[in-house]
Amino acid sequence: MPPAVVLVTGVSRWLGGALAAELAADPSVERVLGVDTVTPGPEALRRLGRTEFVRADIRNPLIGKVIAAAGVDTVVHMNISSTPGERRPHVDEGAQRHRHDAAAGRLPAGALGPPPGPQVDQRRLRGQPRDPAVFTETMQARRVPGGGFAKDSLDIEGYVRSFARRRPEVGVAVLRFTNFIGPRIDSLLTGFLRMPVVPTALGFDARVQLLHEDDAVAVLVKATTGDFAGTVNVGAGGTVLLSQAIRRLGRVPLPLPEQAMAPLGRLTRQARITDYSPEQLRFLNFGRVVDTRVLREEFGYTPRYTTAQALADYGRTVVPVVDRDVVGSVVQTAEATVGRLASVWSSLSQRSAPTPVGGLRAVRDA
Repeated sequence: MPPAVVLVTGVSRWLGGALAAELAADPSVERVLGVDTVTPGPEALRRLGRTEFVRADIRNPLIGKVIAAAGVDTVVHMNISSTPGERRPHVDEGAQRHRHDAAAGRLPAGALGPPPGPQVDQRRLRGQPRDPAVFTETMQARRVPGGGFAKDSLDIEGYVRSFARRRPEVGVAVLRFTNFIGPRIDSLLTGFLRMPVVPTALGFDARVQLLHEDDAVAVLVKATTGDFAGTVNVGAGGTVLLSQAIRRLGRVPLPLPEQAMAPLGRLTRQARITDYSPEQLRFLNFGRVVDTRVLREEFGYTPRYTTAQALADYGRTVVPVVDRDVVGSVVQTAEATVGRLASVWSSLSQRSAPTPVGGLRAVRDA
């Protein structure tokens, strides 16, 4: 049966607000509470519909009283601090993010009374050089992150698993999302791909799996109103290479030595252009792809957008710096030049050595 009273954290952000608005439009849901430390703007408040906004900090124990007084039976945590670019002056951002996310992980255990229980939004997988090509729900990263958002996410999952063991009568859903993208959502990846010149690590070309913002909201609604319990990877079908994504958006790639990426990230952060932490750099180098069989077969949702289609829909909001046809022409010219050089090299090698030397073949997918 659908939940009666739902509490959604992080409603001042686009995704949390969109989820609260969808739930508020559902007549089977009696009441929706939206919680955040920042009051949404006038337009966002209008979009929230009958959602009752409560300005509160989930790190404060008083949030338990709010949940008890309202008779909340379902909590959807949408306020994980995954965007370190949202900075406040004179604040130790890393420490504040850790305290906030740790409190979020403890929220269900400290605040919920009788069943049913929480659906918890998580994003935790980050690319590592020795990680598997495709993650399933049972796989872990081969190297435990030492800090940052990835470490906080692991801690949160630990809290949630502990809560689920202590309260088996409560249904807990953990959603592991790939990177969000779309015309309205703002994230580190969209900010990165919006730069006219996009720096990349020389010698790396990550496979990228995306999720359209509309599919993200649909999955969250289904997790909140349905009866799925467990962990599920959430991502669109297919992948693109990072170089392909850059070209398709009409950006100019700037390959740099890997050692130069971190200092450049600090510069773009100081200039408030975009921000990518060391863990984001690992993602940009190695990528991350998840298996979505559980999403389709057990959770019961197939994303409407593929990764390529989600990227294209986001591309409608990005003014190309370089026309894609021009980029394609340059790539074709480069391929032809490499091909001719390979033929010449092969011919010269055959003349100078008794054993033929294979030619170099360059394959690029625009």
